[in-house]
Order: sequence, then structure tokens, then C-alpha cells
Amino acid sequence: LQSQDERYAFIAEWYDPNASLFRRYELLYYPKDASIEMYDVKNRRTFLRRTKYESLHLEDLYVGSKVTVFSRHLTIVDYGNLYTSRKLGSRKERTLALIKPDGMRKIGELLDIIINAGLTITKAKMMLLSRKEAADFYADHRAKPFYHELLQFIMSGPVLAMELLGDDAVSKWRTIVGPANPTATESDTLDSISEHFGHCGLRDAAHGPDSVASAAKELELFFPSSGGRGPVSSAKFTNCTCCIIKPHAVNEGLTGKIVKAILKEGFEISALQMFNLERTNVEEFYEIYKGVVPEYLEMVSELCSGPCIAMEIRQFDPSKVFRDFCGPSDPELARHLRPGTLRAVFGKDKIQNAVHCTDLPEDGLLEVR
Repeated sequence: LQSQDERYAFIAEWYDPNASLFRRYELLYYPKDASIEMYDVKNRRTFLRRTKYESLHLEDLYVGSKVTVFSRHLTIVDYGNLYTSRKLGSRKERTLALIKPDGMRKIGELLDIIINAGLTITKAKMMLLSRKEAADFYADHRAKPFYHELLQFIMSGPVLAMELLGDDAVSKWRTIVGPANPTATESDTLDSISEHFGHCGLRDAAHGPDSVASAAKELELFFPSSGGRGPVSSAKFTNCTCCIIKPHAVNEGLTGKIVKAILKEGFEISALQMFNLERTNVEEFYEIYKGVVPEYLEMVSELCSGPCIAMEIRQFDPSKVFRDFCGPSDPELARHLRPGTLRAVFGKDKIQNAVHCTDLPEDGLLEVR
């Protein structure tokens, strides 16, 4: 009977820091009861017997994704058989979502729209474009009368570039963005981003490529595969403090809601970037808590368990302290004492308390860097 269960097979890699090498596993996933099984490819033996593992979902498994199984960070590098590849691989696409300077005040709402559409954000960075980068991005519009205005506008402030992954992601995101200048006859655009958040003409809040080919080309500009840096971060490194949306909150689709709450409270998000952190980096980052906080090891495991989002937060009113807005580190306590704070609203327990924030004012710049 067990062999009749539908199952999907993947090839996953794990970096073993002790041996300084990558180990390969066949990872089997059974959707019926959310159980997994793992085989060590090289040694040809069972590594993990079939076990229920409810924090892993089928939508997390695709080539290129990073998943955590019992605190091991695995990268899915291939489909394990033809059946899995045919069933899951065919419609997954990557596309660029670009929030333009005029849409930045509403990034919380726009992130929510992306997440609610079932698209996964796999990369994100707030950037400032140089003239050359803007010209490369708008190369196809060079002959248009409004070309220089386009360049001026896209360089007028930070943009948020994201790589989105999902079934038919290119056309899905393009539809959500809507046409730049919706005409009265295009009634189906009434719910689009351009319609809701744009300001007519060139100020249409967001951009999406129109084909898989242009998506690949545009992603390359913002997130070079060669390992180059791409456009510079918009970080200002003044009057700043650091906030990190933890992996569990990113995974639960809370990013947009947390960003919205921060902006609504009057703080400025001057830089933002998605990271997948290695354990050694996290240990270094959390070093001040080592031997001080009993949950240190669990905190480290949480922060490197999946993608997190780091932000530079700026505050101009000294009475509004960002750390106070995050609330006590224990969400239970926060719900009693400070019910409106980020951890009270979005946190689950002391480890999965939605956000990390800089504890000491003098460490703000250090953590942001």
C-alpha cells in the first residue's frame, strides 16, 4: 500500500562544515501525510527513515529552493525522477518585480499582493540605480520622446527589486501590475497595481517583464548570476537601527504586514534585503547573547532556518524608539504589557518572535552594516 502513495523525488545538497564538502541526498516527499524520507546518494544507504515532517510543504520544493530538515539546510539541485520533473517542474517561472520610487510608500501593501497571489519572493533588495543602470534597464525605450523623463524618474529614489517564483509567474505578475496607462475600455485593470497605486503616465508604481526572455534579462541586471553586485543598496548608515524579519515570519507570509505596521508607525525603511544566512554568520551576529540568553542556540537555529529580511530603519523623533515598537522579546509578555507591538501581534514564542531588533542604540550602525 505504501508504494501506492503518491511521492515526489528530489536531489538535495547539504554543506557539511566539518568535512568541508557537499553531501548529496535523495529526498522523497509524500504529500498524503506530509512525510519525508532521505537516502545518502554516495553511501547508498537510508539517511532518514520515513518521518512525518509538517513544516515542509510541497510548494517549498522546487529546483533552487532552500529548505530546512531537522536543522540541516538543504538546497534542492534537481528533480529525482521524470515523474516529479513533469508534475512539478514545467510551469515554474522566475520573473522580476520592480517597485518604482512612487510605489515605495506602499511597499507593505504591494508585498501582501505578491504573497496573496501565491508567488514566492526568492530575492529582494532595495536599490539606487545609476544613470548607466537606468539606461540599461530602459534600453528598449531609447527612441521614445519620454525616455529622459523615464530615466529621471527611476533614479529619483530607491526602488525595490525582487525575484518572484511561481507557476506562470511572468504572466501572473504582469496581470497584477496591469498596463501603464489603463484606458476606459480596459475594465479588467481596475484591480491592478497601476490603477490602485499609480499616478498616471510614467508613474505607475510597479513593473513586470512581458516574457520569460525579458524576465531573465532584467533579473540579470538587478541580481547578476556571475556573482557581481548589481545596483548599490539604498542604505544610508545614519540615524539607523536594524530590524530583521525572522525566517518563520517570512515563511508564514507576514512580511507585507510587518512592513506596513513599521511604516504606519512613522518609521522610515531606508534599506531592505533578503538573506539566507549561514550558521557561522548568525553565531557572529548574535555573539552578544552567547552565555547571556539561555535561548542563544535556538535563536541561531531560527535565524539560519530559511530566508530572512534585514532592514535599515531610520527614526527622526527621539521619543519614538524602534526597539519599544518591537516590544518585549517574549510575545506572551508583549501581549499582556504592550499589545500593539510587533512581537505581540506577529510573534509566537521567544524564539519565533517575528523580528530581531538592535538592543543598544550604539549597535544600530554596526548591525545594519
